[in-house]
Amino acid sequence: MFHLSPSPIDPAALTRALADAGAGACVTFEGWVRDRNGARAVRRLDYQAYAALAEREGARILAEARARFAIREARCVHRVGALAVGELAVWVGVSAAHRDAAFAACRYVIDEVKRRVPIWKNEHYADGESGWLHPDDTPVTAAERAAPR
Repeated sequence: MFHLSPSPIDPAALTRALADAGAGACVTFEGWVRDRNGARAVRRLDYQAYAALAEREGARILAEARARFAIREARCVHRVGALAVGELAVWVGVSAAHRDAAFAACRYVIDEVKRRVPIWKNEHYADGESGWLHPDDTPVTAAERAAPR
């Protein structure tokens, strides 16, 4: 299950949904909105997504993780909309018989989601400015914004 959510994420409920008598491990990742990006103080974030493509690509990533790693289940939820500092922005959970597979699959899922899923982050700074960021948290330059697609 990959899901975009306009509402706060409930990590406890998502973790419970991974419960499986055949699983000896559950690894989760939580990405939170931080209050700084480099030297800039951050007030909030806005996440936007191309929902149909994002959900399709997210589901594809989870299917790849299931095929690539010896896991029981994998799930991911990513917020969209306005988020305050400290809010949970993305959650990944993986269950497996053994911890090594769960860790590896969890890392794979978050890395691929950040790399491939069309979700854009706009940071709003304490000085009143804002800026769009690449998945690696580097600013999108004016030239990149103006470049034809």
